[in-house]
Amino acid sequence: MARVLTPRAEDFPRWYQDLINKARMADNGPVRGTMVIRPAAYAIWERMQAEMDARIKEAEAQNAYFPLFIPESYLSREAQHVEGFSPELAVVTHAGGKELSEPIVVRPTSETIFGEFMAKWIDSYRDLPLLLNQWANVVRWELRPRTFLRTTEFLWQEGHTAHATEADARDYARRILHSVYEDFMANLLAIPVVPGRKTKGERFAGATNTMTLEAMMGDGKALQMGTSHELGQNFAKAFDITYTSQAGSVEHAWTTSWGSTTRMIGGLIMVHGDDNGLRLPPRLAPVQAQIMVVKAGEGVTEAAIKLRDELKAAGVRTKLDDRADIPFGRRAVDAELQGIPVRVEVGPRDLAAGNAVVARRTDGSKTPVALGEVAATVAAALEADQQALFDSALAHREERTVDVKTLGEALEAAQTGWARLPWSAVGPEGEAEANGKAVTVRCLVNPDGSVPESDDSPDVQAILARAY
Repeated sequence: MARVLTPRAEDFPRWYQDLINKARMADNGPVRGTMVIRPAAYAIWERMQAEMDARIKEAEAQNAYFPLFIPESYLSREAQHVEGFSPELAVVTHAGGKELSEPIVVRPTSETIFGEFMAKWIDSYRDLPLLLNQWANVVRWELRPRTFLRTTEFLWQEGHTAHATEADARDYARRILHSVYEDFMANLLAIPVVPGRKTKGERFAGATNTMTLEAMMGDGKALQMGTSHELGQNFAKAFDITYTSQAGSVEHAWTTSWGSTTRMIGGLIMVHGDDNGLRLPPRLAPVQAQIMVVKAGEGVTEAAIKLRDELKAAGVRTKLDDRADIPFGRRAVDAELQGIPVRVEVGPRDLAAGNAVVARRTDGSKTPVALGEVAATVAAALEADQQALFDSALAHREERTVDVKTLGEALEAAQTGWARLPWSAVGPEGEAEANGKAVTVRCLVNPDGSVPESDDSPDVQAILARAY
């Protein structure tokens, strides 16, 4: 059989695009930099949404929806914010056949419009904390688009909160980073991430602190999977978000924002994919087990239907493929490309022996299993393969992370993986030098793996890498 995908080791970028095309995940949109998310990938995004949304609600944030169009004057109120986003803005100057009296920005992020309405809704300390989230699309004009990773329009969730004290805001931003994002990425996506602090040069425009979650891709590059920002009182002062304290004084609130995007789908592909396609972590997979009729025969379809019903009853997301008129090999390749964790294959010979074949996507194994034991076997395989994917990704990251002492050594190590060294050996000047060589400081971490309280924390380490 001719190979379906370019081998990863031969050409990683081409492999990535091949997989997206052949697995029917996305197409390029009609406007440069946009994408059409096809059902196979949108089903993954829906699962991501559901799992993330549950965690966000557990953190006591409520969902709302704010307009796509934002008056340009809103962005101008926070100088660092507008300066940071100006190159990426899409601006509407005409509508209804007329020139607008004020240009309208197509939402690049929503700190400003959330700030405007927080100022209306917050009066006293009793209104705090105000914890909001929205699921939406945003537009950032992308010069070098790449499907899922960098697109002009993408889908995301963005949280915005207001608090009475700096400590409350700081604690909440960290709660989101760890209890929502890190937990979701490790336990659902099976992607080990490094939580850390962004340097001043990499900080979100208008934030006082940006925290990130960085993951290593299959080619050793880094991908920022999500961020959580402390905004201090910058936006509160720009939008007059004030409250009357319990003591009767008028105070500015402290705000946060945080977000994760469809970029996570790209990360999922690049961490877990192999030369046969995507490998979906079972807890995330829209279809965990596909029952496949290998060949039509007496009682085969009926046995397949019974297995489907047993698996569904056991809580396994199951799909029946009884299209015996389509060659089995073609259907099996499609299932592998789309990363379905388990296939249960049923044919006349299997049925005559009282068996079905359980094929596992993660390790490629195929095992005959008695019909009465299929449900238990599949459930055990799903849990084992979830852990196996995480363990493999973690081992890959550890193997390609090098501890070094100098910036020169870090720049060399970053050509094939990550470099870790004291931040004091890099500093802002070294960071600028690295940036000139397409290497960035992905984050700062403490020796114990925790997030530093400041760039000047003792013994803080920097992780340098090339990145998407």
